[in-house]
Amino acid sequence: MQHRIAPDSSGPLTAPMADAVSKCVHCGFCLAACPTYQELQQEADSPRGRIVIMKEVLEGTLTLDDANPHVDACLGCLACEPACPSGVPYRDLISSFRATTNPQRHRSFGDRLRRKLVSTTLPHPGRFQLAAMAGRLAKPLAPVLPKALRPMLELLPDEKLPPLVVYPPTIAPRDGTTRRARVALLLGCAQQVLDPDINDATIDVLTRNGVEVVVPETQGCCGALSWHVGDLTAAQKFAIRNLGAFPADVDAVITNAAGCGSGIHEYPLILKGTSAEAAAQAFAERTCDISVFLTRLGDLAPVPDPGRKTRIAYHDACHLANAQGVTLPPRDLLRAIPGVDVVEIPEGHLCCGSAGTYNIDQPDIAASLGRQKAARVRATGADLVASGNIGCLTQLRTHLARDGGPSLPIRHTVQVLRDAYHGKLSAS
Repeated sequence: MQHRIAPDSSGPLTAPMADAVSKCVHCGFCLAACPTYQELQQEADSPRGRIVIMKEVLEGTLTLDDANPHVDACLGCLACEPACPSGVPYRDLISSFRATTNPQRHRSFGDRLRRKLVSTTLPHPGRFQLAAMAGRLAKPLAPVLPKALRPMLELLPDEKLPPLVVYPPTIAPRDGTTRRARVALLLGCAQQVLDPDINDATIDVLTRNGVEVVVPETQGCCGALSWHVGDLTAAQKFAIRNLGAFPADVDAVITNAAGCGSGIHEYPLILKGTSAEAAAQAFAERTCDISVFLTRLGDLAPVPDPGRKTRIAYHDACHLANAQGVTLPPRDLLRAIPGVDVVEIPEGHLCCGSAGTYNIDQPDIAASLGRQKAARVRATGADLVASGNIGCLTQLRTHLARDGGPSLPIRHTVQVLRDAYHGKLSAS
């Protein structure tokens, strides 16, 4: 697509945006893959429609006020990228556009309040836990609270949250195993509060398989939440902090939340044009999802045969499948467990509606997508659901609990593997 985007109009992010626009040939293959187009049925809410809209804003022929409703409705799920025959790097456009235009936006008080609450709590586990505890107490008051705050309360679990876990800086391989590798683990921010057992399971599986695990004490949020809502300054601060926190002398930096892994792989773009760009590239290159690392490691400790069959529905987290191109490793890990039958979820490419803070910012669309995903999961007849992202797990739990169906265990892939090692595969 031809454009007239001024070369220096938006600093170092201009070139990636212009490149993405130029590669779009307006073919429409992305429409069938886009969840919000399926939901809203408007060209302006499809990837190619949004590309035209963002192009016109950057060229100065369309106002931000006209563009924002359609750009804001984008999940950032990137399902359009694998569907695109021209290889449009849509992620380089949507995130950069939000970062570029964010300072110019005029937001309502409710919008500003919601964004402030999210940005000052979610990336900080201690604050988030306190806010979640307060939120649980405030749940009965949700109907009388400002509409902007209700989605946050509705997504909080009803049960008491577990305490934060403090890990030692280094965790040696299990006794009796030979050290095969040394990795550093990103703990995640919301994950530490909502389901710290995912990190426990990750460490258990790694050390069981001869991997030494380093847990950097000064690590922080990956910055993905900030980046995806256009807060470039915050995203850069988080990224630079992690560049300094993680050691270089490890075989890999391990992520077990798809959104975090995707965020780190975008560090070169987040820090483009800064003195840290080269370091960001190196950091991104040695970062990989836990499922990828384990499949590369190979020759894993054998899992005992439980003597029973378990039907597992695997849900592709968008920022694992679309953003990182990781689809086979988690399935391979699950299929290697004796007695496991991995089944596919109908229309599995469609986002569950979580998408970072999307289910807070766009609750109606997110809820509709969540209900549809829950129904498709039920249709598989699975005994258990597995996925690789805390946001997806939370969204699935919420909507499977609301649909009135029987209880269905929802686990991270690495939790399933850890449970299998312990002979507790169907634990909820």
